[in-house]
Amino acid sequence: MGNHPRRHQAGIDAAIQTYYGEVFDEDARLTTRSAQGRLEFERTQEIVRTATPAPARLLDVGGGTGVHAAALARAGYEVTLIDPVASQVKTAEKYGTFETLVGDARTLDFPDDSFDAVLLAGPLYHLVGRTDRIRALSEARRVCRPGGFVHAAAIPRFSAIAVAILPWKALNPAPDAVLDLIRRGDPAAGRFPAGHFHTSEELHEELVAAELSNVSVVGLEGPAGLALETVTKVSEEDFQAAKRLAVLFQDSSQIRDLSCHVLGTGQV
Repeated sequence: MGNHPRRHQAGIDAAIQTYYGEVFDEDARLTTRSAQGRLEFERTQEIVRTATPAPARLLDVGGGTGVHAAALARAGYEVTLIDPVASQVKTAEKYGTFETLVGDARTLDFPDDSFDAVLLAGPLYHLVGRTDRIRALSEARRVCRPGGFVHAAAIPRFSAIAVAILPWKALNPAPDAVLDLIRRGDPAAGRFPAGHFHTSEELHEELVAAELSNVSVVGLEGPAGLALETVTKVSEEDFQAAKRLAVLFQDSSQIRDLSCHVLGTGQV
């Protein structure tokens, strides 16, 4: 897995605190930073709400600054947010419409069957080892009631590969890093404290291994997602066209991994 310190989980856990606490504005990512963020946000909300209509109790694991939690609370959900970064939890507290806690996806401090649905929009791609990822998914299943749904986002390695090779020079000094990404989902060293990038099939297998049923994996942003991340101005007409493409191709095994994120859903 390489010798970069972030390839070890303890290093990634420490880097997460710095990255989200001091470097990156997570609060803007799903709102104003890019049209891709808006598309990811809207698609995630629609999938979660369709599976579990309000009123319902929902746990937002790795919920960051509360963008998803606030929208769900406005829609009538009783939401609890946990995140490992205290400064992000403090930002989320400002909404005042849902419970906020500092916590880790791998050890959820809630009784069994506490929630109707669980959303993990972040933890999986910060966990290097399959054992830790299965543990996080199993914890989500444990605290979700029978019949409820667990939703888990992952970053597909093929969209990460596309980003990596856009500057062609990336293949020149570090071809082994690109090959590691292709073969095993090992992220190259960089500012983002990534632990693992998935394939859709791999995410499906991990949800099944966590003893979830009726598992499905869909692409969130679709084939236009990467473009929406890079352009500065997007008309509403173009945004809606991109969203229609995302819905149309969400189940396509050939296309879904070109989304910026995939979302796996399993039932308890």
